[in-house]
Amino acid sequence: MTANGTYAPRMHGGRVDWVDYAKGICIIMVVMMHSVLGVEAAAGQTSFMHYVVEFARPFRMPDFFLISGLFLAVVIDRGWRTYLDRKVVHFAYFYVLWVTIQFVFKAPSFAAEMGWAGVAKLYALSFIDPFGTLWFIYLLPIFFVVTKLTRRLPPLLIWGVAALLESLHLTTGWMVPDEFCARFFYFYTGYLFASQVFALSDSARARPVLALLGLAAWAVINAVLVHVGAADLPVISLLLGLAGACAIITVGTLLAEKRWLDGLRFCGEHSIVIYLAFFLPMATSRALLLKYAAFLDLGVIAILVNIAGVIGALIIWKLAMKSGATFLFERPDAFWIAPRKNATRLQAAE
Repeated sequence: MTANGTYAPRMHGGRVDWVDYAKGICIIMVVMMHSVLGVEAAAGQTSFMHYVVEFARPFRMPDFFLISGLFLAVVIDRGWRTYLDRKVVHFAYFYVLWVTIQFVFKAPSFAAEMGWAGVAKLYALSFIDPFGTLWFIYLLPIFFVVTKLTRRLPPLLIWGVAALLESLHLTTGWMVPDEFCARFFYFYTGYLFASQVFALSDSARARPVLALLGLAAWAVINAVLVHVGAADLPVISLLLGLAGACAIITVGTLLAEKRWLDGLRFCGEHSIVIYLAFFLPMATSRALLLKYAAFLDLGVIAILVNIAGVIGALIIWKLAMKSGATFLFERPDAFWIAPRKNATRLQAAE
């Protein structure tokens, strides 16, 4: 336990398998959302996959943020220099790099709409209002800093304020305050209640039948509330986010116990790699499939684009590692402000 009563898990130098399974589910759902909505927007119609995306909407990002806060208690009491290096500079480097990469690919189409001056303005604006798919790693450093700055305050007070902010459903048009209010509650819940999260995983492992019954009940309730349009109501959205996060943790635990779908665990282990690079294979496969495989059902095309986004990102990562372009996924020495760790891989610093 840390000074403020939060849980600090013992890692013994290894990874927690169920966490990687849960993250694998999350990152695939994130890519799925962008793939499905992108295909539907390009085709001008919806598909059966739209309902899958809607089902996942209440918990897709809450679970990702909750897991991101799980191990914060291990490092939160480090000195500011090391903390900022691991939790701010690390993500800032990859945000700046990959937002620039995205602009290189998208600038011609942007220029056709708004001119090159508009492209330059949009690029500058991306450092104030996060661009496209990269908003997650823009928000994470803010969450890390706010949590450290408030660690001497009563944790339940911070948690209560975060719950209130989530219930406001703030919509200013500026992603930073809007998403901070919508997501910080889940991040702080992962940090504050890490011991309970690990206890939930232990319970699911010990009572798999009861866990499966709970998952079935959750799936029905979540689907009904989404269908009737109640998932976005204050309080209900918060409860669905928490319940969905618990469900994904339970699924991850059961899969890890049986060692099923090991590829899912691998995706979770490299979730940030996928998150950074999936946009390019996703966009490429979408254009090709809609042009040359329009005879396929739109939902099938969306699934294929989803698969291409995930696998394509991993291929880009492998090629970068083998070709010497490691700066794409590993922070170079020049961008460390604290002594470098022995393990320098991107995922290890997540």
